[in-house]
Amino acid sequence: MTALLELRDIHRSYPSGDGQVDVLKGISLSIDAGEMVAIVGASGSGKSTLMNILGCLDKATSGQYRVAGTDVATLDGDALARLRREHFGFIFQRYHLLSHLTAAQNVEVPAVYAGTGRKARLERARSLLQRLGLADRETYSPAQLSGGQQQRVSIARALMNGGQVILADEPTGALDSHSGFEVMSILHQLRDQGHTVIIVTHDPLVAAQAERIIEIRDGEIISNPPPVAKTPRGPKPQVKATAESGWQQFSSGFREALIMAWRAMAANKMRTLLTMLGIIIGIASVVSIVVVGDAAKQLVLADIRSIGTNTIDIYPGKDFGDDDPQYQQALKYDDLIAIQKQPWVSSATPAVSQNLRLRYGGTDVAASANGVSGQYFNVYGMTFSEGATFNDEQLKGRAQVVVLDANTRRQLFPNKARVVGEVILVGNMPATVIGVAQEKQSMFGSSKILRVWLPYSTMSGRIMGQSWLNSITVRVNEGYSSDSAELQLTRLLSLRHGKKDFFTWNMDGVLKTAEKTTRTLQLFLTLVAVISLLVGGIGVMNIMLVSVTERTREIGIRMAVGARARDVLSQFLIEAVLVCLVGGALGVTLSMLIALALQLVLPGWEIGFSPVALLTAFLCSTFTGVLFGWLPARNAARLDPVDALARE
Repeated sequence: MTALLELRDIHRSYPSGDGQVDVLKGISLSIDAGEMVAIVGASGSGKSTLMNILGCLDKATSGQYRVAGTDVATLDGDALARLRREHFGFIFQRYHLLSHLTAAQNVEVPAVYAGTGRKARLERARSLLQRLGLADRETYSPAQLSGGQQQRVSIARALMNGGQVILADEPTGALDSHSGFEVMSILHQLRDQGHTVIIVTHDPLVAAQAERIIEIRDGEIISNPPPVAKTPRGPKPQVKATAESGWQQFSSGFREALIMAWRAMAANKMRTLLTMLGIIIGIASVVSIVVVGDAAKQLVLADIRSIGTNTIDIYPGKDFGDDDPQYQQALKYDDLIAIQKQPWVSSATPAVSQNLRLRYGGTDVAASANGVSGQYFNVYGMTFSEGATFNDEQLKGRAQVVVLDANTRRQLFPNKARVVGEVILVGNMPATVIGVAQEKQSMFGSSKILRVWLPYSTMSGRIMGQSWLNSITVRVNEGYSSDSAELQLTRLLSLRHGKKDFFTWNMDGVLKTAEKTTRTLQLFLTLVAVISLLVGGIGVMNIMLVSVTERTREIGIRMAVGARARDVLSQFLIEAVLVCLVGGALGVTLSMLIALALQLVLPGWEIGFSPVALLTAFLCSTFTGVLFGWLPARNAARLDPVDALARE
């Protein structure tokens, strides 16, 4: 009959300085199914190294090791993990229970990596704990259990997936005599039920209870009696776990990794919170700058639009400040009429301006008097607090009427409730007030210049006595390109004048420049915020690297019970992403509070959270978690299970 475990000429050496240290020197050994074997030897004899090779935690430097006829040297990491998961159960001297899990959850761990359904593995864990006398302790943490109870939980974990071969490393070494007796009784029961039990010990009393004692000294077997002939015992233990398949197994595995990551985070609340802090600040900075920056941009653009968008101003001369007399009379009334006839022109209003004195009663102030058409206020989106603008009849009749701005109204009529119908002197011409233009609030501040508006026919004919215009403001039809309109205007007036003795000022160009400027500033501030997010990500990576170091033994335990490298990788990666996502959610909440506070302080600002901003925040969180969690997760997945278990 083929032996269950068979070793042939096994050597195991480790590098030491410039040479090698031989720990195992040509071990040949076979163990049959159902045996209870004790491997004894002094400390440093190589018995623990032999147990690690038997349990597929370590690989021999040379030689051949077969498990049920399969050469383990031909198996990759995942296949070895599956072998440990499905055929071996480990019982450690120090129990090696995960401190943040309950007794039942510790027992479940091997079945989690086997892909067993949650309900099935919970039932089996409870059944095993009940069988071992711990039915009333399944919700207890390891710290709440005695040494003997912890070792029984460790035994239940070893049996979770069947445990055809039980490897017990000094199972009674950390127990009192009573608890040690109980543990050995359980091991005998397992042997009687068909399990193969291998005990590694230096205690001769424990070894004497085995059917066969193999003694090892200085890496060599000095005593290896043949197997004891025995009658068949209980049935061969079978793995009772029922694995899910396909998409269910993937989703279940992801869910379990998420749960384990959450439990690990909850077990170290302060460290988790400090790790999140950098992400919270980074996400809050990014979202706040994006949202508040967008609100500021909209406010700036609204102020510019309020001046008059889709409008083009035409001035005489080559550019602003050009006072060459040959250009001052370039714009004529006929030019205005020609412009008004163009199909793409919504309205065109002339402007004739001069600084004049305004007088009412004993008040005498300086103001800018502007001759305009009735469309002027519509072009610039201005409203009236009193009265209205002048009509076509008043324009044609050169009516002596005037519209005041709010500043002028306060100066001339500080104590009057209504001023429409009052008569003031504009220069030396009496004019009746027909309206008060509403003062426009702007983030740039309100103008403190006193301004009044008269019909351009009145201004040019009665006050200034000139036949030319100082400027023309054209409002382009909606949907028509202001750039095209500007080209058309330039072509039209150049043909009429025979030369280009004017220049244009496109308000949409100002708007586009402002949009570009605010977008650039917002991008710059966002980049600054992203730097803070990167700093937070580096903090996550640093803490996760520390976490890997602190939890090295936990990683070794998980590998010993069957976790694959990718299971460890996914758990630590999910932990990093989860930390960043929770930090991102808290960061978004913080940015909302900041926005709410700003809105209370700055009521004119319209701050809103777009779905794009929120989605971007969570994408940033996820990306940060993956980016900065990958290195710690990879380091965790690359740990050697033997070295990890030995780490304190």
